[in-house]
Amino acid sequence: MMSDEQRLIEKLQRIEALYAGASTPGEREAVAQARERIRARLHEDQASDPPIEYSFKLRDRWSRQLLVALLRRYQIRPYRYPRQRYTTVMARVPRSFVSEILWPEFQELNKTLAAYLGE
Repeated sequence: MMSDEQRLIEKLQRIEALYAGASTPGEREAVAQARERIRARLHEDQASDPPIEYSFKLRDRWSRQLLVALLRRYQIRPYRYPRQRYTTVMARVPRSFVSEILWPEFQELNKTLAAYLGE
């Protein structure tokens, strides 16, 4: 019997695999390679589409921690300016990366996390 926490972790891993391009659970290596392809695409986008400063204003600390974890996974350094709220996250990222990869993945993961925390 699996605990709720284990089910949440598996669900989050499946969502991550979906966004990374893996189709079966046995493709752990493929997920890692897909993550590297996404990082490479981010670096290509930075060359053609210069990074702009984004200000993400989130509702709660769980959403903030999730976004920070996603940014760090793609080797993007999140930061805040002095006197900014704790739930504000700043990052310099290409517009295309945010609209095509980062924000859709964050929304899906955040929806799953919120449903779990709401139970």
